[in-house]
Amino acid sequence: QVQLVESGGGLVQAGGSLRLSCAASGRTFSSYAMGWFRQAPGKEREFVAAISRSAFSTYSYYADSVKGRFTISRDNAKNTVYLQMNSLKPEDTAVYYCAAGSISAIGIIYYSNSARYDYWGQGTQVTVSS
Repeated sequence: QVQLVESGGGLVQAGGSLRLSCAASGRTFSSYAMGWFRQAPGKEREFVAAISRSAFSTYSYYADSVKGRFTISRDNAKNTVYLQMNSLKPEDTAVYYCAAGSISAIGIIYYSNSARYDYWGQGTQVTVSS
């Protein structure tokens, strides 16, 4: 069982930055792939970014809408995954969710699929004003 707790959300002006954190419980954090998803009001949950588990090389994946602006990283010593969000836009406004999954394949098709994640956090609100 893995419990995930997000933090770092808030209100920011367009062009600003935020860093989200997701702290995980348990001793097997490094064995899980970690993902960030978001859901805006009236819209479906969508993939934002993901990072592979740390067995060998670490791969990161991004939605086209955030590529070049967001960076995902993980610190296995702290059982934490981060999402650095720069150049924020009003369309980035959403509740951001952290997720953990036992994904060992390579390729964004696997990491962008929310059904492949077993554990989810409660979400943190990000609001970008214009």
